[in-house]
Amino acid sequence: MAKLLHYSSLTKKFIMALVGLFLAVFLMVHLGINLFILPITGNHVEIFEIAVHFMTSNPLIKVFEIVLFGGFLIHIIFGLILQIQNWMARPKRYKIEGFSHTSFFSKYMIHTAIIIFIFLVIHFINFYFVKLGFTEAPQGPNVVTNNHDFYNMVVNLFSTTWYAILYIGLIIILGFHLNHAIQSAFQSLGLYHSKYTPFIKMVGTLYSIIIPLGFIIIPLYFLIN
Repeated sequence: MAKLLHYSSLTKKFIMALVGLFLAVFLMVHLGINLFILPITGNHVEIFEIAVHFMTSNPLIKVFEIVLFGGFLIHIIFGLILQIQNWMARPKRYKIEGFSHTSFFSKYMIHTAIIIFIFLVIHFINFYFVKLGFTEAPQGPNVVTNNHDFYNMVVNLFSTTWYAILYIGLIIILGFHLNHAIQSAFQSLGLYHSKYTPFIKMVGTLYSIIIPLGFIIIPLYFLIN
């Protein structure tokens, strides 16, 4: 890790882009499993529990978890370093802010990133740390039978109105972050051209809407019902 910190800004951006796209793919997989919390099939709970059992017992997934946490760590550290370097490169703000071609999402990437980091901490406390036995399972209308009983943990959390609303708000912020992040990642990888950049932007925009909406549907279901 210490060696990575000495890489040039371009190299950091390149690595951060690769890691970011990897995390974006993980989000799709994570959403695909989470949607079975909803009654989309008659045996949705059974399917969800089978998926959870696989994700918590398969040795390959254990290795993947280490890669995933490493990816989060690299993405966060490089993001902070690059942002600090940008601030140091222009320490004095203009007295009169003029029109900027920088997108709204680009301007506030560091702010949304900090909020997402807080969201991750909350998420780990409620699920991953429970699995490890570091924290207690969320309490609510359903009885949590063991530290892998994620279905009832989710039901208990989203049955709490304030938590469901907080979760929805944080996922919306994640969508804002993803809107710029997908496009920026491809640009950092050198995949920027007048012919296919508009398509990449469209895919990034659709992704930043569809994936967050998928996650939002889950707490909305419990709020409505």
